[in-house]
Amino acid sequence: MSTSIDDKNAAVGRVPRHVAMIMDGNNRWAKSRHLPGIAGHKAGVDAVRQAVEVSARAGVEVLTLFAFSSENWRRPAAEVSALMQLFTVALEREVKRLHRNKLRLVVMGDKNGFSARIQKLIADAETLTANNTGMVIVIAANYGGQWDIAQACRKVAIEVQQGRLDPADINEHTLHQYTWLSEYPAPDLLIRTGGEQRISNFMLWQCAYSELYFSPVYWPDFKEQEYRQALESFADRTRRFGRTDDQLKETASRV
Repeated sequence: MSTSIDDKNAAVGRVPRHVAMIMDGNNRWAKSRHLPGIAGHKAGVDAVRQAVEVSARAGVEVLTLFAFSSENWRRPAAEVSALMQLFTVALEREVKRLHRNKLRLVVMGDKNGFSARIQKLIADAETLTANNTGMVIVIAANYGGQWDIAQACRKVAIEVQQGRLDPADINEHTLHQYTWLSEYPAPDLLIRTGGEQRISNFMLWQCAYSELYFSPVYWPDFKEQEYRQALESFADRTRRFGRTDDQLKETASRV
């Protein structure tokens, strides 16, 4: 898959190739129902399934879900432990279903931060689904956008140090090749649920030109209707990538 911006990408009214989601509001959903916070995360699993199903039916090629940020380790120990257990159960139970539907699973982030058991489950899941040709599902876990850029810079520095890369040749395209998901198209649409209007250190490099959609709905309640509204909003937007409307019209006439 190319990461370049081509003429068809500038067209209006198409389905986004790559949708990224910040699944926010689980704790507040639970609190509003006088439930423990982990109940919201468990309820959010059903919303994940629906997001996968709607994305696949709509023709989305890559769906990236922000499951656990590098900052989430700061949460209460009991909540972090419960989230790790939920992550373990999801890897054990959901991966076979994804594989049956020919979907590929990729986990994006610093996997060394997880237990040996979770690391093995991740490796097994990625290996099992590696050759599937359907939609790619990316789970961002122990991930942060600044960390992503920093690790890319570290890899570039090693290349320079070992004489494989000339500093004069380093540009945004070079650095891009060392960031996560460089082999996939950048997110066309970034959705955040829960009412907050920020991207919270998520895919800072990759979302430079993403369309943003903020929903007031808590993640467990972000079901098919809400997702369809986001896709419809995206379809109504004009993506210019620095060009003028007249240039887009001229490009569209040649496509």
